[in-house]
Parts: sequence; structure tokens; C-alpha cells
Amino acid sequence: MAISFRPLSYALGAEVQGVDLAGPLSNSEFDQIHRTFLERGILLFRDQKISREQHIAFSRRFGELDTHDALPRDRDPDYPELLLVTNIPKANGAPSDSKYTGQLWHSDMSFTLVPSLGSLLRGIKIPPVGGDTMFTNMYMAYDTLSDGMKKMIEGLHAIHTGSRKIVDLSAERAAEQKKLNPPIAQPVVRVHPETGRKALYIGEKVSCFVDMTEAESRPLIDYLVRHATRPQFVYRHQWRPDDIVLWDNRCTMHIALGDYAEGEIRHLERTTIKGTPSGYYQQ
Repeated sequence: MAISFRPLSYALGAEVQGVDLAGPLSNSEFDQIHRTFLERGILLFRDQKISREQHIAFSRRFGELDTHDALPRDRDPDYPELLLVTNIPKANGAPSDSKYTGQLWHSDMSFTLVPSLGSLLRGIKIPPVGGDTMFTNMYMAYDTLSDGMKKMIEGLHAIHTGSRKIVDLSAERAAEQKKLNPPIAQPVVRVHPETGRKALYIGEKVSCFVDMTEAESRPLIDYLVRHATRPQFVYRHQWRPDDIVLWDNRCTMHIALGDYAEGEIRHLERTTIKGTPSGYYQQ
């Protein structure tokens, strides 16, 4: 069966049909997938009953994988290439470290010096209702800004932090997070290294702009995030077990909605493809 692609929304995304990631994938088939990945920003693979090893092997076709040293509590102890996005409690009954992972608009690993090229998230245990993820097209977000706004933000750098909602956030845990992931300044407008297109690079983990106070920065940060997440730029994914969603972190942003009942299990596993170096430390 030949590979085909079905658009997921007007703004971005395509479902890949006619491929079984448990089997071999020819270079020609991979080239079709990679080309559509660059064109559509998100790819969905349904009904992929694959092992962890197969998940990792397919991900490696896109580039070097992150071993998640910046997020050591969230990675699998046996497979450091796998980040556990789960609300399954720990063996001692304590809440999962990643219970609230992703519940802000963001681009993966933007708070590091090597932001992610792409992420491949595999749905394993999905709530019967909810647990959705929303994605937005950051090319469109940039292209639809006024010329005056584009000129104003062209030289700006935003400070990205690794902050997130954590159940047991103590002063010690906060200090650990800051030591592992000190603030990183990233350009607000990034040029995609493969397509050459400009994309807005912002998110809700941005604290302020370089050389500006948080109070001065906040109105513009809020405006840019609100603009970037307009409904016409967005695709909302309703997860099924055995879904794999691949997205390009260089031109999309996403958020996990947390829209499911307390007590329902949501367990997914993510590989993260390393991108090109970007940004610098900002104290």
C-alpha cells in the first residue's frame, strides 16, 4: 500500500496513511514522510503497535536523540531517550514528576542551548475523554504580524525558563531546576534551518525580554502568545492509544490541555530530536 497524506487542519498537520512503523521503511518512503513533515509541521501516525526500541529507531531517522539530561526525573531509567509524560503515581504513592508536563504553550527544550528539532510522542494509555494536545503554526503567527511589529521584534531576545507546575515544588527542588536549566535567551524570530522561513519563537515559559524588565515585557509577551494561538492557526489532537504524533519544534508550539477527570490515567512516551544550537545563557 502506497503512503498517502491527509490534512489534519487548514493551518498545519497531516495524517500519514499506509505505513507500519514496526516494519522496514525504505529511503524513498522516509523521504516522503520527511518532506511532508517540513511542509505541514505535524505528522500523525495512527494504530502504530510498536515497541520502545522501534519508537527510538524510527525517531533516529530524523537526527540525534536527546538523552534528556535537562529533565533527569522525567526520563525512563532504562531508556534515557524516552521522556515519560505520565500521571501514573510513583511506587511510593507520590505524584508523578511529569503529571503537569506541557500545560503551558511552549516549544520543547527552548530553555536549553540546543532546542529540539522535533518530538515524537506515542500514546499508550489515554483517558476515555480528554487529554488533548493543541498545536499552532508559528510561521503563520509570524507572517500575519504587521510590518511594524515584525520590525520591532526582529532583534529581540526572550528569556526562556524551565519553570513548570510541579506537585512537590520546594525551595530545594526549585534550586535544582534552576541549576539544571538556567535561563536561556533565544531570538524571538528564528529562521528555520531547513526551510529558510521565519517563525515566531515565543511561549508562556518566557519571563521577559533581554534588557527589559518583566513588567515592561509582559504586555508584549502576552500579545504575541495570544496572537500565535488564534483558532485559525491551531490544530487540536484527540489522542487514541497507539497514536504517534511528530511535530517540528522550530515552527510550531503546543500545549497539553489537562482536560480529563482526576484519577484517569494518561501515559505517553516521547523521543526528542536534537536541533541546531541557539541562544545563550542569561543570568
